[in-house]
Amino acid sequence: MEKLIDNHGRFIEYIRIAVTDRCNLRCYYCMPEEGIEYVPREHLLHYEEIERLVRVLAQMGVRKVRFTGGEPFIRRDVIHLMESIAAIPGIEALHITTNGTVTRPFIPQLTNLGVKGINLSLDTLDPQRFKEITRRDVLQDVLVTLDELVDAGIPVKVNMVVLGGINEDEITTMARLAESRPVDVRYIEEMPFNGGGHEQQLTWRDHRYILGQLTSAFPEIKPVKAEKSATALSYAIPGFQGKIGIIPAYTRTFCGSCNRIRLTPEGVLKTCLYDRGTFNIRDIMRSGATDEQLKASIRDAVAHRAKDGFEAEKQGLQFPLSSRESMSTIGG
Repeated sequence: MEKLIDNHGRFIEYIRIAVTDRCNLRCYYCMPEEGIEYVPREHLLHYEEIERLVRVLAQMGVRKVRFTGGEPFIRRDVIHLMESIAAIPGIEALHITTNGTVTRPFIPQLTNLGVKGINLSLDTLDPQRFKEITRRDVLQDVLVTLDELVDAGIPVKVNMVVLGGINEDEITTMARLAESRPVDVRYIEEMPFNGGGHEQQLTWRDHRYILGQLTSAFPEIKPVKAEKSATALSYAIPGFQGKIGIIPAYTRTFCGSCNRIRLTPEGVLKTCLYDRGTFNIRDIMRSGATDEQLKASIRDAVAHRAKDGFEAEKQGLQFPLSSRESMSTIGG
């Protein structure tokens, strides 16, 4: 079996695929209230193109696929794409990141697919604050989805973006979701990819601050060993059913073991969250490239990968803080 290894000796085994940049929420840390300029539908990767790419990557050692957006379940018939990807030889784990607002009808099919995990974006448990952050009044829909995912036996991670001065007072409250349910609660540093909606908070909170808040509330919290390629610093609190995680997404302490690449909705391959992309897979495929030519392009991109997000920044690849890039366009 071929292995896809970057220029720093890291095995690439995981791809995050953004199937759409469209989202039914307007989280202000992700995009402005009026939304962003969406990719024209004809520019999106076709499902057949995504399936072909994953088949090629599976032959190169990729084992895990995560579907993201935007909100992936907004794209029509995406569940059929998931079924096709799950059937590809070599793909061992299918994961999904969703905001939970339109996920509920698909839970039976996700269960049948054997989805290994759902990352559920949820930044607050307060209805009014949820409305202010997302500019939509659908918190109850998300909470019902959370409960039904747990009842279906699908592993769930609740992802909270910590916003200084806005929801940081709920760090402890959110952690208690892992006390009464077998879910992991993870806190994510705010990143600058907000579609030009606002500048990053002056009261920005890093992973040290978040851990300090958790330690004050739960003095017995202890670090636990995580997978080498994990993005989250993992912790356990005695008596809790689930674990706690902190993702230094902006501090970027996990880059040294990164095993993932990303695909944007229009087919741009990104070897780092902070780069501008290396080449457009859609264009290569539509130009008539063979699978071997596609593999060669992927190998070349991975062979010139930045060591970490900071190196990407030094190379001038990072989006500036004033960027109009949104997380919805680069895969959540």
